[in-house]
Amino acid sequence: MTRAQLSGTLVWAVLVVIGAVIAARASYTADLSAFLPRTPTPAQRLLVEQLRSGPASRLIMVAVEGADPALRARLAGELARRLRADPGFTAVHDGEPSTETATRDFLFRHRYLLSDAVTPERFTVAGLRAAIGAALGLLATPEGLLLKPLLTRDPTGETIEVIDSFGPERVDTRNGVWSSRDGARALLIAQTRAAGSDTDAQEAACAAIRSDFAAAVGALPAAPPALTLRMSGPGVLAVASRSMIRGQVVRLSLLGFALIAALLLVVYRSPAALLLGLVPVASGALAGVAAVALGFGVVHGITLGFGVTLIGEAVDYSIYLFIQSQPQRQPPAHGAGARDAARWRRSVWPTIRLGMLTSLCGFAVLLPSSFPGLAQLGLYSAAGVAAAALVTRYVLSAWLARTRLGIRDLTALGERLARAVEAARPARALIALPALLAALALMAHRDRLWSRELASLSPISAADQALDATLRADLGAPDARYVVVVSAGDLEAVLAAAERVANRLTALTDEGIIGGFDSPTRYLPSLATQRRRRASLPEPAELEARLAPALAGLPLSRVRLAPFVEDVARARGAPLLTRADLEGTALASGVDALLGSSPGRASAFLPLTASPGGAGVLSSAALERLRTEVAQAAPGEALLLDLKSEADRLYAGYLRQAVSLSVAGLAAIVLLLSVQLSIVRAARVVAPLVLAVLCVAGALTALGAELTILHVVGMLLIVAVGSNYALFFDRRAAEGAAERADPSPLMLASLAVANLATVLGFGVLACSSVPVLAALGRTVAPGALLALVFAALLSARATPPVTAPPPAGSPSGAPTSRAPP
Repeated sequence: MTRAQLSGTLVWAVLVVIGAVIAARASYTADLSAFLPRTPTPAQRLLVEQLRSGPASRLIMVAVEGADPALRARLAGELARRLRADPGFTAVHDGEPSTETATRDFLFRHRYLLSDAVTPERFTVAGLRAAIGAALGLLATPEGLLLKPLLTRDPTGETIEVIDSFGPERVDTRNGVWSSRDGARALLIAQTRAAGSDTDAQEAACAAIRSDFAAAVGALPAAPPALTLRMSGPGVLAVASRSMIRGQVVRLSLLGFALIAALLLVVYRSPAALLLGLVPVASGALAGVAAVALGFGVVHGITLGFGVTLIGEAVDYSIYLFIQSQPQRQPPAHGAGARDAARWRRSVWPTIRLGMLTSLCGFAVLLPSSFPGLAQLGLYSAAGVAAAALVTRYVLSAWLARTRLGIRDLTALGERLARAVEAARPARALIALPALLAALALMAHRDRLWSRELASLSPISAADQALDATLRADLGAPDARYVVVVSAGDLEAVLAAAERVANRLTALTDEGIIGGFDSPTRYLPSLATQRRRRASLPEPAELEARLAPALAGLPLSRVRLAPFVEDVARARGAPLLTRADLEGTALASGVDALLGSSPGRASAFLPLTASPGGAGVLSSAALERLRTEVAQAAPGEALLLDLKSEADRLYAGYLRQAVSLSVAGLAAIVLLLSVQLSIVRAARVVAPLVLAVLCVAGALTALGAELTILHVVGMLLIVAVGSNYALFFDRRAAEGAAERADPSPLMLASLAVANLATVLGFGVLACSSVPVLAALGRTVAPGALLALVFAALLSARATPPVTAPPPAGSPSGAPTSRAPP
């Protein structure tokens, strides 16, 4: 090995060590920050905060199916009891007004500070008579079971008022627990301590629910009939999605790798060549991670997921080296390896280098993106492709010069491919037909060409979505779509603003504009509201004087209500409630789920439910009314978020920028090729790539698919991989047939092998049920194949050799000169 070759290997080894250290120390994240622009709007920032840790993201809806209603209810109650003892859950509700004595006692003691009904008018003679009469009327209802023992101390029913303001509304209760409307399921809601974005913690919570359910079933005295546990919620769906994606990525990647490895073993007939061919791939992946870690400080999981796929171009470089550096039909000779490697570096590497530069142009244009996800993807892919190509040139080719791998001669295959290309060349005009059909398909579907909904990337099945919608309808749970976010400088200010918003939302609920809402002020009213309610309570003497006429004609005497007068007197002097007072009760988890804080700022979240007849969706008129009411209630402090619409709007901007930058990348590639080659040759190189992208996009659209950002990434990869094909055909035509050592048969063979490896790898992904994987596979696999076919058919014929008259004494017709490249 020469000194230069040894230096290249040493430099590579040092860089690998440095890259490994950087990758090992890098921070990796899977949160949603990559979907935020560099300068997000307040709505966009609130959107991500809600998706990551909003109250709806922490809810797990649980259903128990099977057996008879009584057994289901018993099992659901036992499951709830076990979950309440688990520190991973902050609250578990199964239909009881309050499942903890401490909470029930707390509500009773502080009913006058917590009840919205406490006003000065309620304690007038007319108000007392109406409230006591309503409470007496409740004695004949299920709520009367709770009110009856409290009647002499709470004849106005404030405890019932408070309890009615908590928990889901319109939930059927059977056998003491919540039930679905058709009575087929016992229901409960568990709220996790961990944020919804913490998928590991959500997975642990789901496992805990399954474990406790199995333990509850096992504790039954007799073998029960078939009982089924069903769960849903943002965390459950996130866990299922991750598991599905991870499982399919592993299985399909292993299958794709096995197919490519089998292909290369058949082609090379050399395990050593197969292993060496992985060196550029591994080097490129490591370089990509290190570059992103240095450039952004954190590596996002999205980058790794898509970037590893884009590094698939790297395996082509070793294929070009191993096949095109082989001598044609010549037995190995001493020193032949060094000569073959040198010939490859002299004749083939310039083409690969230009192909690498075109790929860099395509990926580098993503760097200025305002979305960190796109910018990271561009840097990862550019660094990975460059590293893979340079390792092939300066490291792998040096090793090859010292090693005879004994790779099978593929000249015969290349010659058959050359004859096939020449035979198909007269039909090249037919390429216009699929291109025209693709263009017509795109025009016909131009109004719905792109999917602008983030849900188009979701792997959640229709059955899981239907279960989620059913459980939400049964439980009246927030649908995780609409939420009012109130922000202020401190807790007291944000609670006061939330109360103003809640008053408007209550009116809208009464009008049927919305189905309902939740608010932290139900659990912890502002201090100002508590003072106002406390001030509404009359002096004991005044209260007794008002009770006499208020009780006229009612089956209650003033003497029996003496405890009521005493409790009111006690409440007049009681201290106001703070967050610390809620500790040890279920109210603490309720208020914590709906409040957030950061240095110098506090936020309150008021999740909404759509009206029952709206199928979970608010009309545009309802949304406009909501925005107006919210803005008027708390100007500059409250904002209505339609999480789905905001997410779709954010994704649409992501997609729009990806398309624009991809077009800019294509323009940069055309400019580079025009400078390096010529305008005519650049057009000949770019034409098959554009046609391949056009045909793939048209075919996908004609088959009913809406294009997503993953299709855009796939099209970038078609251009990156296909540019090598087109450049090799361009080189073949430019060099001409006068080059007797012309490696065109081996060149064609290497292109065919590289293309088949790409089609196999991405073809496997095309079979995935995960949209993000299927979109890449169904774009790149056919696109790469079409890019090779179009490049072959549209390539110019080889330039005939230029000969001079034979000098005197030389054999007639012997070539003395040739056309330069």
